[in-house]
Amino acid sequence: MSALEVTRVGLLATVQDQGRSGFLDQGVGHAGAADRGSAALATRLVANAAGAALVETLFGGLAVRSRGATELVVTGAYCPLTVVTAAGRTHRPAMYELIELADGDELQLGAPSAGLRAYLAVRGGIDVPPVLGSRSYDTLSGIGPAPLAAGDVLPIGDETDGDPLVDAVAPPWGVGDTAPGVVLDALRGPREDWFTPDALRVLRTGVFTVTPASDRVGVRLEGPAPLERAIASELPSEPMALGSLQVPASGHPIIFSADHPVTGGYPVIAVLTDASIDRAAQLAPGQSVRFRLH
Repeated sequence: MSALEVTRVGLLATVQDQGRSGFLDQGVGHAGAADRGSAALATRLVANAAGAALVETLFGGLAVRSRGATELVVTGAYCPLTVVTAAGRTHRPAMYELIELADGDELQLGAPSAGLRAYLAVRGGIDVPPVLGSRSYDTLSGIGPAPLAAGDVLPIGDETDGDPLVDAVAPPWGVGDTAPGVVLDALRGPREDWFTPDALRVLRTGVFTVTPASDRVGVRLEGPAPLERAIASELPSEPMALGSLQVPASGHPIIFSADHPVTGGYPVIAVLTDASIDRAAQLAPGQSVRFRLH
């Protein structure tokens, strides 16, 4: 049986799929790939079934050795790729193209020049045991397969859906899309009326910076000024949606990402659109963000 042996891990590498559904009422979040579009594209390129698991890696640094012949693809953040063959030769495949590895070949991901998270899909899918119906690791609850470590061996399953239709595709977003000045589209939130007119002006016109405290739970932002509340009372905990722009007591918003808590007690001023949720998952610390409210 073919497998991938993890030989190196960067900051964080986890197994993810489409997420864990049906357990919100028990306090278990959805998890799944943070950039759902990039993960879905990787899945399609290797002709896997929609629910097949792959590897999500944070800021590159991942290396895997093929046990048996395998076919892979890497999408998402723009990482330089290197294949070192079993015979010691090297070549550099491209992102968003099918990569064939022979037994003993190693694929290495460098640090990305743009973006934050890359997705490595192997034809057949990662066949680790599911937990509550999903192979996704939830960093908030600790549910799911443990984060990857050097020496781990990932079995490859048979979750295919036909044969690959193309060898490569053009990247769906460019390097400029993650340069300073990213614009995120958002809908007005359910607690917009909890904020002053000046706070709404700051949200519409201000430039926000991604802080190093960001993770799969949320993208933490620092704005030009705190978003001030018009209502000073406390808000009872209520359900939280993916992409919610929650404003804690500091006044600096947090974009809820894949591993966000299922409830929260701070008001939500806006909610990102689906496309902007994926784009937010690729924001690196220090990048600038604006919001376009609809």
